[in-house]
Amino acid sequence: MRAPELTGDAWWNTGGAPLTLAGLRGKIVLLDFWTSGCVNCLHVLDELRPLEDEFHDVLVTVGVHSPKFAHEGGRDSVAAAVARYDVRHPVVSDPEMALWQQYAVKAWPTLVLVDPEGYVVHVAAGEGHGEALRRVIAELVATHESAGTLRRSALDRTGADPADGDKTAETAETDETAETDEDAPLHFPSKAVVTAEGRVLVADTARHSVAEFASDAETLLRRFGDGTRGAADGAFDVASFAEPSGLTLLPTHVAERVGYHLLVADTANHLLRGIDLRTGAVRTVAGTGRQWRDGEHSGPALDVDLTSPWDARWWDAAGGVIVAMAGNHTLSVFDPVAGTISRFAGTTVEGLRDGQAGEAFFAQTSGLAVAGERLWLVDAETSALRYLEPDGDSGGFQVRTAVGHDLFTFGHRDGPADRALFQHPVDVTVLPDGAVAVADTYNGAVRRFDPAEGTVTTLRQGLAEPTGLVVTDGGVLVVESAAHRLRALHDGGVAEADRAEAAGGDVVDGDELAVSRPATVLAPGQVRLTVTFVPPPGEKLDDRYGPSTRLEVSASPPELLVDGGGVGTDLERTLTLAEGVEGGVVQVVAQAASCASDAEHPVCRVTRQDWGVPVSLESEGDRGLPLVMAGTPAE
Repeated sequence: MRAPELTGDAWWNTGGAPLTLAGLRGKIVLLDFWTSGCVNCLHVLDELRPLEDEFHDVLVTVGVHSPKFAHEGGRDSVAAAVARYDVRHPVVSDPEMALWQQYAVKAWPTLVLVDPEGYVVHVAAGEGHGEALRRVIAELVATHESAGTLRRSALDRTGADPADGDKTAETAETDETAETDEDAPLHFPSKAVVTAEGRVLVADTARHSVAEFASDAETLLRRFGDGTRGAADGAFDVASFAEPSGLTLLPTHVAERVGYHLLVADTANHLLRGIDLRTGAVRTVAGTGRQWRDGEHSGPALDVDLTSPWDARWWDAAGGVIVAMAGNHTLSVFDPVAGTISRFAGTTVEGLRDGQAGEAFFAQTSGLAVAGERLWLVDAETSALRYLEPDGDSGGFQVRTAVGHDLFTFGHRDGPADRALFQHPVDVTVLPDGAVAVADTYNGAVRRFDPAEGTVTTLRQGLAEPTGLVVTDGGVLVVESAAHRLRALHDGGVAEADRAEAAGGDVVDGDELAVSRPATVLAPGQVRLTVTFVPPPGEKLDDRYGPSTRLEVSASPPELLVDGGGVGTDLERTLTLAEGVEGGVVQVVAQAASCASDAEHPVCRVTRQDWGVPVSLESEGDRGLPLVMAGTPAE
């Protein structure tokens, strides 16, 4: 089909002018539908960089930022995301999701290839499509170069095409990326911890390092990591990280045995790193550097693939460090002494489901905190505060939700837990009085949950994307990420903090919000689910060891799905949706194994995608639910 023209309310990295497909005719255009809070979208940014280098003179990547959360649609938020993740290709803001709907997108992230003549030729949902895209793009280059329809020209850093002059200019506004003080000690920091001596250690995410401050939280003492993106071990000034996020200090007796004190969730490297705070030496202690796609998730720590570890916390009840694997919506437990890691909770299905740890659903767990036998956590994508605790009956652990509803409901509302709402929280800490403080990131607030009363209040508003909280002797420090600083929760100091805690905070009665993503209207009764997967050129499905595909279906609420749930090997299935249910979310996990067909020793890979499809049920709704994992719309 002819690709719909690009529209949007603001552009970045375009040299001062919006882009149009008409103006880019002769180029291969890759549209990346993303949103800044989606960890899978961040994976794709890394996957695209090699393609952008390899095809620099024929490929133009355009990031279409279609927000899930209300905060993500703001220009300041998009500008911050472009700067935080060093996005160098053009980005257009799609706050009303107009392009999303025109391209019939169903999931974040989705990639759409437009050929030099302006036609959609390939769609891929999810991540892990780098090699497949390389093959498709190479074939397009050969075809259109032969036909004389390919235009080669050097693309500068902004994405502007010197051969095109001002032909791409239209009326949409253009914005620069968020400005930061290059001399400031922090650049989009994430989380912090405090040592027994009172020093503050901060994951300086966009500077790919860990910063150590004196107890005043202002005087920079030293930095672990050379500030460049990498995965090198070694001394503090030669080691390197990639977007580190979570930090945890090991108990003294454990640190003495393993030879390091600080464990770093090195998020974009898919590694855990250990830092000896005496010598400054950095070493890798878990992960291979490859992102987990499928297969083993337990074993010797250096042999197991990890996926975007976002936070880590030592928990005596689990006998090790709990690691929030945001990339596949699970929790792992790392034993530093034994040097092993294993799945602790979650199934890899994104959602909100309580119960036994191994059967629960999580949604991009981003922050952890320990209170004795209870592990608190925040699930960013369900805007939920949850916890785990030992289950005496089973000998395992139970997952329960304190605040939160589902993948698509959020807001800023205080009060009883069953009415309270967060918006994409990414950290949590336990206050001295036993209450729980939540870094409610996209509301720009710090919230307080009282477990005894079951109520939520607001301690502070007006913060710039708070991503970390840490309790010190002087009160609570907030990592204010988009303001590139540490900030006291209460500027008036300990006395004001004590008064605020005694008062329990303010009560905000905000609105319930929902994503602007439109629901798919389906008919109750039987609906045919079809997932399209077509191997890229030069590949074929890999059925050497059994079926090459897998499909798992569930629903929230569970009563939405009468029949058709569970796991099977076909990518088509008939679902039965309940009469009398207004709607919900159909959760689909599909994967396919494929191998190169043109090599004696083929390279094989697993493509996997999760969809959480919001649906509403109406008698005149569709009786088909088509999803594209990889292929063309016609297929």
